[in-house]
Amino acid sequence: MASEPEADMDFQSMPKIEIHAHLSGSISRQCLHEIWSKKKAAGSTDLEDPLVVMPVDKHDYDLNTFFPLFSSYIYHLVDDVDSLTYTTKSVVADFAADGVVYLELRTTPRAMATAGLDKAGYVEAVLDAMAAAQAEHPSIRAKLILSMDRRNTPEEAREVVLLARQFRARGVVGVDLCGDPAKGDVALFTPAVREAKAAAGGGLGVTIHFAEAECSASEAELQTIMDWDPDRLGHVIHVPEHIKRRITAARPSGGGGGSSSRGLELCLSCNVHAKMIVGSFEAHHFGEWWRVEGVTVVPCTDDVGVFGSPVSNEWRLIQRHFKLTRAEILELVRKGIDVIFGGEEEKQRLRRLMW
Repeated sequence: MASEPEADMDFQSMPKIEIHAHLSGSISRQCLHEIWSKKKAAGSTDLEDPLVVMPVDKHDYDLNTFFPLFSSYIYHLVDDVDSLTYTTKSVVADFAADGVVYLELRTTPRAMATAGLDKAGYVEAVLDAMAAAQAEHPSIRAKLILSMDRRNTPEEAREVVLLARQFRARGVVGVDLCGDPAKGDVALFTPAVREAKAAAGGGLGVTIHFAEAECSASEAELQTIMDWDPDRLGHVIHVPEHIKRRITAARPSGGGGGSSSRGLELCLSCNVHAKMIVGSFEAHHFGEWWRVEGVTVVPCTDDVGVFGSPVSNEWRLIQRHFKLTRAEILELVRKGIDVIFGGEEEKQRLRRLMW
């Protein structure tokens, strides 16, 4: 089917949802530079300027260079309440400026010892900053997903779930499993995931980084994760046919996310720039999944601060490389509402807004 001219669609003004965005990876380089400048002037950092560490036009971080960017730099720069608040508000504002009307940020709770923050204090500070940002940008509603890291112990993973339950009334809507795909044994997280799904009130939404690298796509790992019946899967790259059939199989309960359709969070620019797939955008598996029954595909950014492509540009790339018509794009945008973790009231708001 022929595509309508790209100029006919204003992707930035189009109301959009974003459900796979890591907080620390979504901080713009300019925002990091502003934090750094203030700390440098106060003599409180020895770090290099982020605009030197992360040149403005560099987006080709692969799995070997991506994770050290956080552990060796960003976490050391954003290490107190002021910088955490400033960056979180900036991230929400950037998504709002790009036309995102519903946002699920995700972050791994981390203690900031020098700032006197434990993990609960960290989550509370992020939620406070998100609330302040929404007050300043009323077009957007932002929720929080707490991430378990693949390097966590089972006890640390359960702590994440307990924090998610503790702060549920403040806007925490789900849990995630993420981190370096070469690390950890996902089977260790089974008790924590089960506890999340069994949380009072219908369970927390569960989303899992899934088969994003060959090293995290073993038969045992993929079967273990599918046995959890996650509400959504992120990346979904190295997936054999029999696992694809499990992904699309009917879900009797709808899970914590409240949808019988499983959500697929597909991150085009991240996967291409990081060379997680073979080829460029036209080879991305979005083209395989977007019309498949039993799943709901939602284009996401993953780490817009690293890969430099806002949600509006992800939709622009989809139209350019996969030739979706205007009607197909709008239908896909609206379908994504079904797999958010924000609850039925929020789904109704989005349906009113997007129709």
